[in-house]
Amino acid sequence: MAQDMTSQAPIQRVEVTGSSIKRATAETASPVQVISREDLQKSGKATVSEYLQTLTADGAGSLPTGFGNGFAAGSTAISLRGLGATSTLVLLNGRRMAPFARADDGQKSFTDLSTVPMEAVERIEVLKDGASSTYGADAIAGVVNIILRKDFTGTVFKAEAGESRYRDGEQGKAALTWGKGRLDEDGYNVMVNAEVYGNHQLMNKDRAERDWIGHGDIRPWGYAANTQFAAGYITAGASSPSPAGALRNPATGNYVSLPGCSQFSVTTAQDPNGGCLWYADQFRSMQPQIGGLNLYSRFTKNLDGGLQFYAEAGYSKRDTEFTLVPPSTSSTVAFPPNAANPTGVINYGNTILMAASHPQNPYGTAVRLRYSMFDVGASKRSADNEFSRFVVGLKGQGYGWDFDTALVHSQSALDLNYSNMINMRVLQAALGNPSSQYFPYYIGTQASRNPASLYAAMVTNATSHSTTQLDIVDFKASRELMQLPGGALGLAVGAEHRRQKLDNPSLSGTLDGSINASYVAAKGDDNVSAVFLEVAAPVLPSVELNAAVRYDKYKNFSSTTPKFGAKWTPLKTFAVRGTYSEGFRAPGPAESGAQSQSTGNSTVRDPIRCPGGVPAAGGATQADCAITIGAVKVGNPNLSPETSKGVTLGVVWDPLANTSFSLDGWKIKRSNEINPLSYVEAAALPTAIRNDNNLVVNGVVQPNTGTLLLSNAPYQNSSFTEVKGIDLDVKQRIPLGDWGRATAGLTWTHVASWVRAEKNGTRYQYAGTHGNCDTSNCAGTPKDKISANASWDRNGFGVTLTANYRADIENTYFAGDKCASLFANGSGAPGNCRLASFTTIDMSARYNVSKNLQLYGSISNLFDKIAPLDPLTYGGLSYNPMDASGAIGRYFKLGARFQF
Repeated sequence: MAQDMTSQAPIQRVEVTGSSIKRATAETASPVQVISREDLQKSGKATVSEYLQTLTADGAGSLPTGFGNGFAAGSTAISLRGLGATSTLVLLNGRRMAPFARADDGQKSFTDLSTVPMEAVERIEVLKDGASSTYGADAIAGVVNIILRKDFTGTVFKAEAGESRYRDGEQGKAALTWGKGRLDEDGYNVMVNAEVYGNHQLMNKDRAERDWIGHGDIRPWGYAANTQFAAGYITAGASSPSPAGALRNPATGNYVSLPGCSQFSVTTAQDPNGGCLWYADQFRSMQPQIGGLNLYSRFTKNLDGGLQFYAEAGYSKRDTEFTLVPPSTSSTVAFPPNAANPTGVINYGNTILMAASHPQNPYGTAVRLRYSMFDVGASKRSADNEFSRFVVGLKGQGYGWDFDTALVHSQSALDLNYSNMINMRVLQAALGNPSSQYFPYYIGTQASRNPASLYAAMVTNATSHSTTQLDIVDFKASRELMQLPGGALGLAVGAEHRRQKLDNPSLSGTLDGSINASYVAAKGDDNVSAVFLEVAAPVLPSVELNAAVRYDKYKNFSSTTPKFGAKWTPLKTFAVRGTYSEGFRAPGPAESGAQSQSTGNSTVRDPIRCPGGVPAAGGATQADCAITIGAVKVGNPNLSPETSKGVTLGVVWDPLANTSFSLDGWKIKRSNEINPLSYVEAAALPTAIRNDNNLVVNGVVQPNTGTLLLSNAPYQNSSFTEVKGIDLDVKQRIPLGDWGRATAGLTWTHVASWVRAEKNGTRYQYAGTHGNCDTSNCAGTPKDKISANASWDRNGFGVTLTANYRADIENTYFAGDKCASLFANGSGAPGNCRLASFTTIDMSARYNVSKNLQLYGSISNLFDKIAPLDPLTYGGLSYNPMDASGAIGRYFKLGARFQF
């Protein structure tokens, strides 16, 4: 907006994310994307995380609401540049929050965005270069600073409800915001915000008529029967879990189904090999059931002497429930090695046998079985998270300095409850020990003969209670020093001390492998002290230089991180800017703790049974070319921190009065990375755990070639990841006179390269591919993402259209690799081995009925576009989890806002 050059009012100085120096202009050398409260309202999104996950800078490793079978189910997170949520620092009012109480992938600590109250947000600033020199660790990919309202007066009540075009997936939210007192007039302000919300669970089978969406069985689109969400099929020497039960014939080594498949499976085109074929969509949720509450309050009081006291209090409770498939008798579990089991792995598929005297065993000798326990029922995962945060601070001016100091206490508590888990020792006795009080356990069609006492002993709920805690005391001050040709030299100094703790015990029963789940635990604490200094030097009227340096001291190491920036403004409407920054990420408790261990899952191509992308002779199938396996990851106390170097270079140009344009190139190199050995490499090691259905070639058994079950992938400081690309941001205002005003905007992120290099020198290029599948849900790395919007407002009425586009991607694990998925005829899938691009358009509208009442509504996925078929990702059934709106379908929301 044009400034009144005759005004004698002092220039308002504001703080910008990434700097501790207050400036007269928000434009700095660093690229910062500012999302206003109005932007959030016009988007039609219900939560902060929903909006942030539409940002073009968000990439692989982002955690959507629907990823309910992941480690961090019940949470949401953003992953800038696809470097993972753990390399994106999320702040609330410029300060840290306690991380979610369970690490993603059993490794990565991150901030849960679902704890942020949407209705209290004033704006969000996304810093797209590293800021470790200002904020410390974890800002390698950038910073998301969520700034809440601070000077609100009045009372606002909002209520909204929504449902899909299929009349399901209902959600509702109500929020009340109250504020009193104006700081400039009354000397104080108090604000309270409360919101409650809830979402109904949406099942995959509820989308049975929506082409391939939610289908485990994708044979109608050219695929084989035994894709990743299939079970119950029989192959040479092997069978996946079957609801009828399958027994291994000792004479042939092959499995044979027990009768009665049609009683359990809804799949009509059955396995030609005699299995009892069924698919995960018979049970599994698409979106979880959610109930939540957010509370936030802030009190601000002007004191004598230019001082201001402030206090914040926040509380969030979010309960999430997600349904998964029934348990099976053939789990492979991992846990810390002990005297009884020095390997720390139990393959129950080989050790649980049906006794010779079992009434359902026709072979006269103990045999292996593969059984999915439909009689027990689907497992439900409940994740109940409570988060609280308290801040007490003082800021003001004195002796020429602006200062701010505060105490922060934040904590998170997560209660997990997994229903219908199995006590594997009782199960083993009930099937294989005739002297056991639980023998015999009848399976399949005869399960109704089992007494309730058996299920009471065999079926259990596995629980855990995890906590994180973060305490901070900080101080920062800034001032203007000498005058330079371009203005005053700015200086900022600061110090911080924080104490952080994590206690994430594993689910009950997993310590010794006695239930059908692997051990996942992390525990650790650290004390961190830091000091920093920042300088902003307008050396010429058109040139500003800035520099910052920070020193952090951890328990086992220290880090010094510098940052330099420059902005040259030869014209009022044109500027060139650039930054260089260094960053770091300390090893988290899940990675470095001696008591930490986890077992994660990913989809890989078995290098033994599917070499070169072709099933090996002797019994391998296409299932071996995209098999979901586990990987044991153990904490390593000798890890060093990750380090990074980042560069940005760009221009800002306002070619016309109502047009703004910015173009920034960026490159980040993250070195000394903390990763498990890549799943691709770990699967090829002789330490990988395999079944004993070895390949048989020309009558000769090939040792150690059975179905891949588990790999051993210890944490290590591997080589590096380097990503680079371009961000474009265009905004246009269109004055329409009596017809109101219109605005348009576009953001575009192009990922030119996303390379990960292993210690042995192997390089994987992920840009434009379905990798990196070592990160959450294997969502892929499209080269291009675009978000465009257009709004029109006139006489209290407004409408906004938003288009979100992601480019197509190769269905390969990395560039140059064989196709990751195959059609039944052996050709690459989907068509031409490419996952199609996907574009959705959302619409929102609002109408001011009166001065006090506003009605609003939105339609997500306006044209009801169907998400492309994705056979590789494990985050959604046959669709990419980041295309969730194309799976759910057109979605309607209506709401009202009343201001008292």
